[in-house]
Amino acid sequence: MKTVRITTSQNIDIDYEVAGIGERVSARLIDYAIFYAVFLICMILFAGVTGGGSGAFNSSSYLILMAVWLGLCVFYDFICEIFFDGQSIGKRSIKIKVISLNGARPTTGQYLLRWAFRIIDFGVTFGSGALLTVALSNNKQRVGDMVAGTTLVKTQPKNKLGDLVFNAPGSNYEPVYAEVANLTDQDVVLIHDVIRNFKRTRNNVLVYRLALKIKDFLKITSEREVNEFQFLEIVLNDYNQLTGQHSL
Repeated sequence: MKTVRITTSQNIDIDYEVAGIGERVSARLIDYAIFYAVFLICMILFAGVTGGGSGAFNSSSYLILMAVWLGLCVFYDFICEIFFDGQSIGKRSIKIKVISLNGARPTTGQYLLRWAFRIIDFGVTFGSGALLTVALSNNKQRVGDMVAGTTLVKTQPKNKLGDLVFNAPGSNYEPVYAEVANLTDQDVVLIHDVIRNFKRTRNNVLVYRLALKIKDFLKITSEREVNEFQFLEIVLNDYNQLTGQHSL
């Protein structure tokens, strides 16, 4: 299973799974469905507005409408990826996004390159080029991705909250930081992944950086005798206890 390391909004490096052909095709089909729906809406509006007009007016209006629709279709991916953080509507629905292979957010130039090479991936080769290169390349890239230095990844970490096994703190456990209730399930999964990574690699840099981010986000100050690793474990126990109480 191919993964790529990207930097989260908390400035923590996490490995994400690279999107495969199935996710890419599904996202594209959703986008095509949107194109078709917009086309039908435009035709309905055109028929309603110009139904009683002259033939010349109808013809000119139709050409203008089609030119606008085609323009939206052509520039759709480029515009969406710039303004929606590497996602079109289809990609967001499938939970995949464009990233730079160095883990940073892609630049406008990278988005432009991968968009420009659509003419090879989907135009000249009728989509077969994209399918072939994604299937054979290590990072699941089409030609546009290879030139731009990008790829598509799944936006959810491999682990989900329901897949994680937490050690129950016990019925008599008293939460230390009530502020942890403001965390999301995704935050807790991230904390768990960092702790597990530390136990495997002893890389305390991730632990230190994440602990600082959590403290800053929750506006809390841990006691001096509690180190960053212990702080994160307390946060997990507090979250587990508080969410367990709320579910009763």
